[in-house]
Amino acid sequence: KAALAKKPVDPAARKAAGYGLEQVEELRTALREWHAFYSGYDPLFSWWVDAPYKAADQGLESYAQAIRDRFHPPGGRGEGGRGRRFRGGSEAAAGGAGSGEPAGFTRGQEIQGRPIGRDALLRELQHEMIAYTPEELLTLAESQMRWCEAEMKKAAREMGKGDDWKAALELVKSRHVAPGEQPRLIRDLANAAVAFLDTRNLVTIPQLCRDSWRMEMMSPEAQLVNPFFTGGETITVSYPTNAIPHEAKLMSMRGNNIHFARATVHHELIPGHHLQIFMNGRNKTYRRRFSTPFSIEGWALYWELLLWDKGFARSPEDRVGMLFWRMHRCARILFSLGFHLEKLTPKQCVDLLVDRVGHERDNAEAEVRRSFETSYAPLYQAAYLLGGLQIHALHHELVDSGKMTDRAFHDAVLHENAIPIEMLRAALTDIKLTPDYHPQWRFADGAAPY
Repeated sequence: KAALAKKPVDPAARKAAGYGLEQVEELRTALREWHAFYSGYDPLFSWWVDAPYKAADQGLESYAQAIRDRFHPPGGRGEGGRGRRFRGGSEAAAGGAGSGEPAGFTRGQEIQGRPIGRDALLRELQHEMIAYTPEELLTLAESQMRWCEAEMKKAAREMGKGDDWKAALELVKSRHVAPGEQPRLIRDLANAAVAFLDTRNLVTIPQLCRDSWRMEMMSPEAQLVNPFFTGGETITVSYPTNAIPHEAKLMSMRGNNIHFARATVHHELIPGHHLQIFMNGRNKTYRRRFSTPFSIEGWALYWELLLWDKGFARSPEDRVGMLFWRMHRCARILFSLGFHLEKLTPKQCVDLLVDRVGHERDNAEAEVRRSFETSYAPLYQAAYLLGGLQIHALHHELVDSGKMTDRAFHDAVLHENAIPIEMLRAALTDIKLTPDYHPQWRFADGAAPY
């Protein structure tokens, strides 16, 4: 081996070995990502595959090292090669590059945060083109919450729970899939949402958009600040692994049950974020600098409102699932603005989510931590429901009046990119703008609670 290492290597062979090394590293990375997707989430997979995977990974590493020892090739991962960046597996599990969330959190750790005060909130609202004060938005959120509570009681009565909607919610939480079955559930729910849209001719969905979304599993560390799945081109599924404490496993399974997932898979994929990102990347891309969470999150949340109107919920349990998330978004306005107005502490924000929405406490802590300890802007959490209500009001103005069809309206919104919704309204209704234009649209005034 020492003699071979000293033997001169033909330059062509050395270059070819570099390509070979890159391919070995690509294969090893793909295998690692595949293993990370299932290991810890699917008990049968871990039982059968963990040992063969380790042997295969070690074999590929030994083969790669043999190429390095013999040919000293250029490139390769870590040496300027073109190997793809690893997205999941050990890096994500460590909370490092690719995880999307900070490392170092532990369950029960005190939540930190710095309120910005009322004057700063007013400046943020002006910047986002929202013509309301923080206090007016709190009143609006309370009105929406009361509507949700009334609808929850209706569903609870249909489920035989009287007016005890929290008992109905507990029943819904118990209906989760077995360990290892969550990815299949997500796939089936995504297909069901697309079929619903197609049947009702609600929006144009390009075939490439239908075919190009992916799925990966969220690391246990990331779940400390993101207790539910996130989406876009890739939907990242939050579900317990074999390594987390037993009580935390149960909370995660209850918080990611079948009916909750059915209410939000379409938020993350189609017609929500995946369709939105796909279309924004192809239409008026120069507007990206004006992107706002009121449009980005508002678009996905708007579909939760519209699909409620269109009868997407098949049963009272499905309605409870949809209402839970609506209440969650009401609470996001209440606790985020309340915190920044210095009326609520982080602990009181957690209590609000537990008491008024019915969150599992671990999930509530993760939600509040996500809001105040990561890089989210102060109005980000409020932007979900407020942006959704803005687009819903614009839909009423243009579609319910007969000026546009559902499909024409939704296609038009997607073609304008993710600009402030008051500017979207100006574009779709031909409002003339001046250089000194200020936000003035009172989208919720005079409307029913929903």
